Amino acid sequence: MKPAPRIVTIGETFSATLELSAQSVKSFAALVNDFNPLHHDDAYAAQSRFGGLIASGTQPTAHFMALLATHFSSYAQPLGLEFDIKLKKAVRATDTLTITWCVRDAYWKASLNGDLTHLDGKVVNQRGDVMVLGTSTILVMPKPEADGSTNTGNS
Repeated sequence: MKPAPRIVTIGETFSATLELSAQSVKSFAALVNDFNPLHHDDAYAAQSRFGGLIASGTQPTAHFMALLATHFSSYAQPLGLEFDIKLKKAVRATDTLTITWCVRDAYWKASLNGDLTHLDGKVVNQRGDVMVLGTSTILVMPKPEADGSTNTGNS
């Protein structure tokens, strides 16, 4: 019996860094229509238990999720299927975040023409505090040009 194709490698680990600023926190929150004053009003946020602006939860989680697409699209065609994300601590406007994912398990699913891939991820700040934890299931398929289905536009 021919072994199943393999696109991802179990144990594969990758990461990226995100440097936040007060302006990026305000802009991102406005972009996603999150108008909580903790993300926009310096004076209000300074008086809060956080002592300053914090990022909308959508900001670190969007970058957390997007890293999967960015990483796997460099050599394959990923498709997000499921995410379980836990926000552990508030992300401050001055934080530098390191986002890391690791492939826990993957198996070839012939009916989907790709690896069903299970990953564990975390986001830590510059102090080593865990800010976000998550798991994900994604489908990682061969790039279209790898299976000969890409139209090159040449006649």
